[in-house]
Amino acid sequence: MIGKCTGLIDRRDFLKAAGAAFLSSLTPKAFADTLAADAVFATAYQRRDGAYGAAILSEAGKILQTVELPDRGHDITFDPVSGRSVVFARQPGTFFVAFDHAGRTPPVTVESVSGRHFFGHGVFSPDGALLYATENDFDNAAGMVGIYDARNGFARIGEFPTHGVGPHELLLLGDGRTIAIANGGIETHPDFGRAKLNLPTMKPSYVLVDRRNGDLIEKHELPPELHQLSIRHMDTDETGAVWFGCQHEGPATERPALVGRAVRGKELELVEMAPKVLSGFRNYIGSVAANRDAGTVAVTSPQGNSYAVIEAATSKVLKVERLTEVCGVAPDHAGFMVTTGTGEIVVPEDRSFEENDFVWDNHVLRIG
Repeated sequence: MIGKCTGLIDRRDFLKAAGAAFLSSLTPKAFADTLAADAVFATAYQRRDGAYGAAILSEAGKILQTVELPDRGHDITFDPVSGRSVVFARQPGTFFVAFDHAGRTPPVTVESVSGRHFFGHGVFSPDGALLYATENDFDNAAGMVGIYDARNGFARIGEFPTHGVGPHELLLLGDGRTIAIANGGIETHPDFGRAKLNLPTMKPSYVLVDRRNGDLIEKHELPPELHQLSIRHMDTDETGAVWFGCQHEGPATERPALVGRAVRGKELELVEMAPKVLSGFRNYIGSVAANRDAGTVAVTSPQGNSYAVIEAATSKVLKVERLTEVCGVAPDHAGFMVTTGTGEIVVPEDRSFEENDFVWDNHVLRIG
């Protein structure tokens, strides 16, 4: 999960936030580069020669470390206890890779079990012992959360249902027990690639599940007229509310709200935006991130080549920026770092960097 953003961090702050294991995993040069960095970020990428990987970035956009991937990655989750990250394959990928950033130990590649594929997202338990990943039981058109033993080579030790179809992002909430899951509602099967098989009958939902036993705590569905509004990505703000972004699978001429807010024990709340802002997203939100210190939430749209920053307390849109193929977003100082599918990295104070050999995938994670 993305940790709380506190601006510039010194050595003691970083050690406390990321854990000594992260720093001990680095080569001497990477260790020095990391401590010199204002912040550390992780993201998947594709090189322009076609190779895939994941990278650790400084706040200045400098690549500190990379790890190769067998195919395209999607999102990354970080365990501050062990200092390891896990990058998940893009749907319908069948692998995730756990790595220690510097190669002190070889990366561990884990394949999905028969009848399952990953949806690109996962989260660690607070003690780092377990990894939870959204998966597709594709023959039964059922969403599942796979449970992996992070202390035993990421052996798969169990699963529980997501109580919906097409789960995407999941978050561990502040109590350390409750997992929030975005069920996108879209049925897919690897025999048909990324084809969407049930658009007329979609039922997206937002659910809360007890990670200890898989029990359903809450389930919320959108109104019937919004049944093609696929809930996909999420983050929690400073109050613990979950903000979610959607992708509309209905007619392109429709302009439903694409951003919502979930508070435990209450119905889902969709955020109204000015028609010009909403139309600029082209019915697609690609990533959501909260800056808890600043009290803001950012949403990105690679389809609309734009992103917006929202005031969490009022749901007011504070600004909208145009940026080609923008998708990755993470809190940085009082603003956000954003990355693009063209290889650009933009950080607060309008500083921009571009890596000529890399294009960035959908998500970027702030570590610490």
